[in-house]
Amino acid sequence: MKGGNNFRLRGRNLSLTLVVLIVTTIAIWTWEKNPFANSLLSAEERYTISSSEFHVGSQNDSVVSMKPMDKIEENISHSIIKEETKGEEKFGTAPVDAISAFSPEMIDSGGHVISSKTKVGAALVIRFSKTKVCNYAKGRWVADSQRPFYSGFGCKQWLSKMWACRLTQREDFSYEGFRWQPENCDMPNFEQSTFLQRMQDKTIAFIGDSLGRQQFQSLMCMAAGGEESPEVENVGKKYGLVKARGAIRPDGWAYRFTKINTTILYYWSASLSDLVPLNISDPSTNVAMHLDRPPAFMRQFLHHFDVLVLNTGHHWNRGKLNANRWVMYVDGKPNEDKKRAEIGHAKNFTVYSVVRWLDSQLPSHPHLKAFFRTISPRHFVNGDWNTGGSCENTTPLSGGSEVVQDVSSDPIVENAVKGTAVKILDITALSQLRDEGHISHYSVRGTLNVSDCLHWCLPGIPDAWNELLIAQI
Repeated sequence: MKGGNNFRLRGRNLSLTLVVLIVTTIAIWTWEKNPFANSLLSAEERYTISSSEFHVGSQNDSVVSMKPMDKIEENISHSIIKEETKGEEKFGTAPVDAISAFSPEMIDSGGHVISSKTKVGAALVIRFSKTKVCNYAKGRWVADSQRPFYSGFGCKQWLSKMWACRLTQREDFSYEGFRWQPENCDMPNFEQSTFLQRMQDKTIAFIGDSLGRQQFQSLMCMAAGGEESPEVENVGKKYGLVKARGAIRPDGWAYRFTKINTTILYYWSASLSDLVPLNISDPSTNVAMHLDRPPAFMRQFLHHFDVLVLNTGHHWNRGKLNANRWVMYVDGKPNEDKKRAEIGHAKNFTVYSVVRWLDSQLPSHPHLKAFFRTISPRHFVNGDWNTGGSCENTTPLSGGSEVVQDVSSDPIVENAVKGTAVKILDITALSQLRDEGHISHYSVRGTLNVSDCLHWCLPGIPDAWNELLIAQI
């Protein structure tokens, strides 16, 4: 009897357990089918999206592009209900269903979180990171009472008289009182002593046309504080930069600040190609213009330089080539390619050739920082320099003060340096706004009744070019 009672008790317990299991199964199945219950599940539990389906754009802040997921893209584009700005961060709030399409693994290649999700009641918060990129060519001109850095009267040791507008009959010098402020760049003001300390035992070389010479003279005046100094030594002989017999001027200049052993030099090479007279004994001989070879001076002294700034542009016209008796050469022989013989193609070919050669040399010169400056704009109106063209405006920034474009106004240089270790010194668009800074008809050579709307008054716009250069060294 006792054993039978125990058997019946165990049977009832087993039956109760079975009933509980059946009821629980039915309840779970009903719960899963209930939309209300489903709505209480978290977004991450209901949606799983692989991060490989997303491509995060790196150029535009808070922009996400997706490959195949059109519906999700539409949800995202309408999901932000509210946006607030706090410093460099943007926050948006959207309903759970709209934001559930975001993957928690959405991180860009730089490690920045594009979307991080946090529960806030019945909503989620999307946090967008905004990365500000410094662009030296994009920004605005702003008034600055600390400009200019030097006087147009005192820098006679290096500043050519024809470019010192303070020595002319010009009376308005308001163009001197502005500085360039790049977008999102913390660019400190130029200080003579700080610059010289940074450049101690270093050599800065400018190679290019007369606009490169203006930048060289500007930097000499900035470094010397606009005053003549016995502590600056002419070392042109070291680089062969001496005036040859019968020459109007030497091929360049080189000066050394003796206390800190800093050298700043300029070499004239208007085309940046290797120029070789065909008959060295004949002054009127034609000159081989080797488009695929950089100047011999640069090849010879490259190991001396710590900073190199190249430029070319304004000598690339048929009149200059004919006047200089330049004959295009490629591969050591006269060019036979008719398309390459066109001025635009010849310039493009030369710029690319010089950049490729320089880029190939940089691994052997790890101390060298190389820049290619973009072309300086001309501002002739109603004709050219020899057909009555002029630039009479003296009101600063009458055409605007801001550059908003992201690309360079000199696409040849921009494309040539792309993918190389040679950096662009982009001054074209910001200089385009400063037509009042040209020498105009105030040149000391004004007796020729010719306006100079190509070169700049010094002090002036080339000082800003050097500020940008120094900031990027």
